[in-house]
Amino acid sequence: MMNASNTDNMSDVVSNQATLELKEVSRVFGDEWEREEIIKDFSLTVRPGELTVIVGPSGCGKSTLVNLIAGFDKPDSGEVLLNGEKITSPSNDRMVVFQETALIPWQTTLENVVFGPKLRGKRSTSEIEAEANNLLDKVGLSEFKEKYPIQLSGGMQRRAELARAMINHPLVMIMDEPFRGLDAMSRELMQEFFVRLFEENRRTNLFVTSEIEEAIFLADRLVVLSNRPTSVRQVIDIELPRPRDFHMLSSREAYEYKKQAMEILHEEAMKSFNRADGGYQPAAE
Repeated sequence: MMNASNTDNMSDVVSNQATLELKEVSRVFGDEWEREEIIKDFSLTVRPGELTVIVGPSGCGKSTLVNLIAGFDKPDSGEVLLNGEKITSPSNDRMVVFQETALIPWQTTLENVVFGPKLRGKRSTSEIEAEANNLLDKVGLSEFKEKYPIQLSGGMQRRAELARAMINHPLVMIMDEPFRGLDAMSRELMQEFFVRLFEENRRTNLFVTSEIEEAIFLADRLVVLSNRPTSVRQVIDIELPRPRDFHMLSSREAYEYKKQAMEILHEEAMKSFNRADGGYQPAAE
């Protein structure tokens, strides 16, 4: 007979094998006479067991990418594949943690975490609740499992969201600026907390952020996007050792990664600025 810990280990192994691919994906919005191309010929492979972080200029289409990968939207051309299978709809093999909390306000922390598995009814209630309690202990919320979302701090709500996603054993975790809006200290603590969880289970992760230092601290690979229409401008391998701690951000290597990413983002942001300003060009000398 297989015990719970063996089952968890097998789930982690399966999760680590997940490969996410975007192949020449394009997405256009608007009516025919006023159509705007948001994403164009976007190709990227999110490798198994890695934490891939996406950064890009404001308004470049990062949330559109999240919606396509989650299956909430479909590309106009190209394909989004998970382990070689085309993504056509949402599924619990891809769990999204959003910018804003999605906890159900009239349910306790424990009830929120067990809600999805209980709804699907594929496991016994006792098995689900045992795993939920284990996850809540892991994320430091055991003492708050009977509290409602309004009684939790912003950081606690983020941790509850992580537990709620993890109990579904997704192949891919998709993080859409999940720590945005937290105060500086809470955000830093959540980054440390999240990176520890990742280093423990090595589940395939796609993390979207606007914060360069956050991206460098978390990433195995940093994907820098172009201005709209969005494509991959550059992929930077972040070769900081794991386990990570914030002292690494003061290293020469981290500084060079930040400089490289910031130069690209500044260049892409200026393209957007010039376009919005009517195509302004510096005077010729």
